Amino acid sequence: MKIRGYHGADINKIVSLFYETVHSVNARDYSLEQLNAWAPKDEIEVKLTNWKESLSNNITYVAEINDKIVGFSDMSHNGHLDKLYIHKDFQGQGIATTLVNMLESEERELRISEIDTKASITARPFFEHHGYKNIGSQTVERRNITLINYKMIKKLASE
Repeated sequence: MKIRGYHGADINKIVSLFYETVHSVNARDYSLEQLNAWAPKDEIEVKLTNWKESLSNNITYVAEINDKIVGFSDMSHNGHLDKLYIHKDFQGQGIATTLVNMLESEERELRISEIDTKASITARPFFEHHGYKNIGSQTVERRNITLINYKMIKKLASE
């Protein structure tokens, strides 16, 4: 596995990976109606534009295996872990852990003492395993459909 910084040319593969992951991996915790609200196919073009900018502005890492993008994650410069998605065929191989560890290391260098994220029902156990504390559930509305996620925080120890 190779971890590298994000390049603008990655955007199409990253957005595709996002849609495939949400509609397969998260299907065990969310209904089809919720998945379609979370990752609607008619927003792909908007995501390509918006994410290209946000991923460029954030600290963003991409995981590759044999030159195939198998995961990505990004975090703002003030400690908000925004996106973490791993390809459905590469779950449970330590890719998410490696990406999160790299982001946390970057945040320590920036002297950020706390990271927050909004974890899906599916991702919550992963974040708890990595020291994130559940602050509480949140109801998010997308396209008049409600989804549950969790506000989670991790205190970073200084190195």
